[in-house]
Amino acid sequence: MSSTLFPTPQPLKAVSTVFDLKERLDWGEPALTIIDVRNRALFNAKRISGAISMPVDELVARASASLEIERDIYVYGGTDTATTNAATKLRDAGFENVAELIGGLGAWQAAAGATEGV
Repeated sequence: MSSTLFPTPQPLKAVSTVFDLKERLDWGEPALTIIDVRNRALFNAKRISGAISMPVDELVARASASLEIERDIYVYGGTDTATTNAATKLRDAGFENVAELIGGLGAWQAAAGATEGV
């Protein structure tokens, strides 16, 4: 009896592309959280579908209150520098699986990723 192998998405990488995230979402991977650290107005205007808003000044407190420390987290900001800074804050707070989403919302839109907003 032969078994069929199903491709599985790559594990979380510390620095991830939108294609890494898209692959996990297309796979139906529910065990991850997407955090948008931009200000609330930008978040409300347009965001990656399913992302939650945690502005950088509230990030560690809100993440610590609502997410498990081993949760896979993809974080993005307005720039790659903002993304890296936010990811560093989360890692310094003890979060083990944090991915910096390089290119943020712009790269996500260029890859035809689903978005939400007004």
